[in-house]
Amino acid sequence: MGVSMWYSRHLITKVSSFGKRMLKDHIKKSWVFQSLNGLIVLGSLVSFLVAAGCAYLYVFPTFHSVIHNYGISKSSEECNVFEGRWIPDESYPLYNASDCPFAERGFNCLANGRKDRGYLKWRWKPKNCEIQRFSVHAVLEKLRGKRVVFIGDSMSRTQWESFICLLMTGVEDKRSVYEISGNSITKQIRYLGVQFSSFNFSVEFYRSVFLVQPGLAPKRGPKRAKSSLHLDKMDEISKDWIDSDILIFNTGHWWTRSKLFEMGRYFQVGGTLKLGMPITTAFRAALNTWASWIETTINTNRTRVFFRSFESSHWSGRTQKICKVTRNPLSKPKGRGRNPFSDIIIKVVENMTVPATVLHVTPMVAFRSDAHVGTNSDTPLVPDCSHWCLPGVPDMWNEILLSHLLFRNEVSFQ
Repeated sequence: MGVSMWYSRHLITKVSSFGKRMLKDHIKKSWVFQSLNGLIVLGSLVSFLVAAGCAYLYVFPTFHSVIHNYGISKSSEECNVFEGRWIPDESYPLYNASDCPFAERGFNCLANGRKDRGYLKWRWKPKNCEIQRFSVHAVLEKLRGKRVVFIGDSMSRTQWESFICLLMTGVEDKRSVYEISGNSITKQIRYLGVQFSSFNFSVEFYRSVFLVQPGLAPKRGPKRAKSSLHLDKMDEISKDWIDSDILIFNTGHWWTRSKLFEMGRYFQVGGTLKLGMPITTAFRAALNTWASWIETTINTNRTRVFFRSFESSHWSGRTQKICKVTRNPLSKPKGRGRNPFSDIIIKVVENMTVPATVLHVTPMVAFRSDAHVGTNSDTPLVPDCSHWCLPGVPDMWNEILLSHLLFRNEVSFQ
């Protein structure tokens, strides 16, 4: 409104000044209002004003602050919600993991003996905007009749647990929220589904650590190849993901030498093993297979597709086996703000022919060396600088996800 008003006043001032000069010059030369010439001049002036006003409406119809990401912009600059910093906020955490039956005991750091609580009191603050705090009751209503599906590795399971715990704070009858098959949350189970029966929607998790299909190595392959990863085929359980309203994918933490080659698992395309293929090349091929599957299988007019980027761990030392959980976030990301897998994810999604959104969490998690499980898990002798405490960092991912869905209105809830 401010910019529009300035242009309006500026234009009117210019037009008035021009008209006054015309009248003044003509009055000096003749009896303007006593002759036909005077009427002609006056008519010309009115025509000019009308034309100028139409030109203004055509060139400057409206001026709005452009908000390209989530939340409410505080300036006219474009807001990248993933560019910012962590700030203290005493209103956090948003739930108590001990009151949420779907928060894994291994991620409930307080219950596992963590003494300091400072890691719970941080909120992500984007540089040029705010992430709008969602209303749990509004979310529950918006999700009526919907199916939300998380797909990926244990990091995806953590986000799934966080999502459920956040929503359960708005449910009066906690017994109305239950695992569909009565299953307990375990690390190896391939499917978990939680029903919010009072609102008739489900929040599900599928364990698919590579997204593409693992299988046996060709019979005539080398002895070291005990299994393979079919880079050109989606995971066989992908058929169960199709009929969804919101899909949130992740992969990356199993794409390592220790979980591939050292376990005898090699890449395969068609019937051929690709023994010398670099991991990043294989990762890109798998992501292209995923993108093609989304383009040809998912109705993106109905289903909103998200892909969360890679979450950096905070292992240290020459062998990356030292886990030191700090008391506060790092002041600098120390090289963890970018990752080759995240770069590939962003590039593949950019080249897709259907809508998909990258939740680019890599920069924001790079600071949070304080928020890992460490030794405060159900297996304290095995330190963990990869997974996150709950409540904690995954809650912020879900706040961004919900802000994107609700306030940008990019998924239909009709």
